[in-house]
Amino acid sequence: MDSLKHKLDSIYSKYNKREYVNPDPLLFLYDYPEKENREIAGFIAACCAYGRVEMIMKTVGHILKKLQPCPFDYLMNRARKDIANDFKGFQYRFAKEAHLTSLLWGIREVLNRFSSLENCFYAGWSHNDETVLQGLTFLSEQISENRSPGHLLADPKKKSACKRSHLFLRWMVRKDLVDPGGWEKADPSQLIVPLDTHMYKTGIMLGFTKRKSQDIKTALEITQGFRAILPDDPVKYDFCLTRFGIRKDLSIDHLKKRIIK
Repeated sequence: MDSLKHKLDSIYSKYNKREYVNPDPLLFLYDYPEKENREIAGFIAACCAYGRVEMIMKTVGHILKKLQPCPFDYLMNRARKDIANDFKGFQYRFAKEAHLTSLLWGIREVLNRFSSLENCFYAGWSHNDETVLQGLTFLSEQISENRSPGHLLADPKKKSACKRSHLFLRWMVRKDLVDPGGWEKADPSQLIVPLDTHMYKTGIMLGFTKRKSQDIKTALEITQGFRAILPDDPVKYDFCLTRFGIRKDLSIDHLKKRIIK
């Protein structure tokens, strides 16, 4: 275990740097020094983080441009019909303008009720929880209450790994050279790996899971594997490990050579 931790720390030291962020929707969060705007931009960016990365970046950029210069003020000062009009004709894969409008209005309603996404998350979360799932479930329920954001927002109560939601929480809860953080009370030890194809292959490679389905049980198994190495911060290596496969200059075979010796 010590040998594996040494190898992972070496990869983290080399690749957990902002120069390796592009292309990644995380890039958009750096434009928002204020937490109230960063969490909104981050949530929108994470909800759209599926499909080809070029289209993800284009779509997130398009949405956030309309919310400039202050996403918080935009949401709090626009009527639902105005938001719908701003995004008339919007379509991104399965998501259409009605889904995006529902998502944005759901965020707005949470801000109205709790003053921030962070406070809403904390309303369903406890320091004693093993993971972030309770807080995430509450946040998701509040955003989607009587609304239909469709594929833009996964349901944590189902079997889905909710990769995009856990990606958002990593961005907001952790703070290092890459993850900007901002949510002070949440505990990084409770985070769950954002399970995508790249992290799934890595989890198999490391022997953390043998499951065939990329669902929440698999995400929890892989997280537990990392928790055995780093109990206080099991998602620390997520960014640097998933560069292998996402970036054209870093392949999964390259990662395998770095870890399996």
